[in-house]
Amino acid sequence: MPKPCLKLYIAGTTVHSQRAVQNLRKICEEIVESGCEVDIIDVLLYPDRAEEDKIIATPTLIRASPPPVRRVIGDLTDISRVIAILGLNAASEL
Repeated sequence: MPKPCLKLYIAGTTVHSQRAVQNLRKICEEIVESGCEVDIIDVLLYPDRAEEDKIIATPTLIRASPPPVRRVIGDLTDISRVIAILGLNAASEL
């Protein structure tokens, strides 16, 4: 299975944004078997990219590939649920 391509939209350096980044790194480095390609986009710096992906709240994580596109809104605290929603292959159960 190819590496999932994930986009995390955040707004600045808020507590929720920082927590989402930390949780996403944990998911990709420690849990997903194949690893992930990650793009972290700050909507304050790149509003056009947020508009392009129709982001209405942050943090928002998008699994851009493989299809179908899936989204999770929030700071990704419930890692096992994020993995399930995005359909990622976990290396081990949490």
